[in-house]
Amino acid sequence: MRGAMIERHGSHKITAAHLARKAVVYLCRSSRKRVRVRMVSARWRLCLATVTVAAAAPLCAQGPPLKVPVRYTPARDHSLRQTLSLPGTVEAQTASVVASPVAGLVEQFPGQEGTRVGEGQVLAKLRTTPLELRLAAQRGALQEAEARLRQAESNLAQAKELFAAQVLSSQRLDESQSEFNAWEGRTESLRAEIARTEDDVDRSTIRAPFAGVVARERTEVGQWIDVGGPVVELLAMGAVEIRVEVPERYFSQVRNGSTTTVTLEALPELELTGRVISLIPRADPEARTFPVKVRVGNPPAQIAAGMLAKVTLPAGDSYRATVVPKDAVVTRGPASFLFRVNGQSTVDEVPVETGSSSGSWIEVRGGIHPGDKVVTRGNERLMPGTAVDATPIEYRMP
Repeated sequence: MRGAMIERHGSHKITAAHLARKAVVYLCRSSRKRVRVRMVSARWRLCLATVTVAAAAPLCAQGPPLKVPVRYTPARDHSLRQTLSLPGTVEAQTASVVASPVAGLVEQFPGQEGTRVGEGQVLAKLRTTPLELRLAAQRGALQEAEARLRQAESNLAQAKELFAAQVLSSQRLDESQSEFNAWEGRTESLRAEIARTEDDVDRSTIRAPFAGVVARERTEVGQWIDVGGPVVELLAMGAVEIRVEVPERYFSQVRNGSTTTVTLEALPELELTGRVISLIPRADPEARTFPVKVRVGNPPAQIAAGMLAKVTLPAGDSYRATVVPKDAVVTRGPASFLFRVNGQSTVDEVPVETGSSSGSWIEVRGGIHPGDKVVTRGNERLMPGTAVDATPIEYRMP
């Protein structure tokens, strides 16, 4: 009790705080002088007891400990299949060397390496001046042929009238018919040539056949390209495929269309869901493994061809297991455990072993049973016996 009067000494008031300060000075002086303190007077003992009680009073006044807010999800019984985790390599869904459909001189080349292009976007433009000059000549020839055709048509009509009147011989009628047929054929031929030249002019602008990324340049401005000459290497990365080599003894257990879990060494924060799209029944003669392809979406366009991946494939027969959200599993060193909310609104630490996974859920073996409330949010700061304020949170089942 600070300021509490302990004893009067003459005309001075002695308080607990005053006596405490004098006790500290006394003890310090005695220590410096190496004087062994034999006894503390009743006055000092009373002072120290009073100070101790005053210091302990705030601690005694504290209420019960605060509860830690957490979220929990009940464990569930779920059907699983045994899984097989294998390394794989990312490949582009489509990889193509885009070639030039016409010969020409490269005049513009926007398709630089690393450029992301949409379907139909310009990769290169060839010089079209020779084609345009040829097209102009062909159009002029067509105009002349069409004029000749009209004249031949008029002559044929007159010849038919004269022949009907028995004024013109059949030979002259045949000549008029032949002339008309010749100019009609010439007109059609010129129209076809014009259409072909117009197509060559249009194809001189080389466009991306699909959306993707330019992986490599195969030409440059000022270079002559022949028909079929390479322009760029283009990769479609909207979705990617992962090639996995499955051991022979497991190949028959993998099913086309099965759902898989995919993680990437370069992007550990990503966990993707893939699907088996191809089982290739031809083994590597040395490794005795069979190629399996898994397709995975790539919406953020972070996955690149050649990355190392880990693919978890379902294999074997299905079985029943207790599953919890993966967020519930806490790993410290080699040990894995969960925090379970008990009836007293505190948590127990339950050691578990993890098994197969399915989406955001994972199999656990140990002291967890379906219906147990396992902490999925806030478990990183818990200790056994911690009082918690738990509210539920739902996870979608696969």
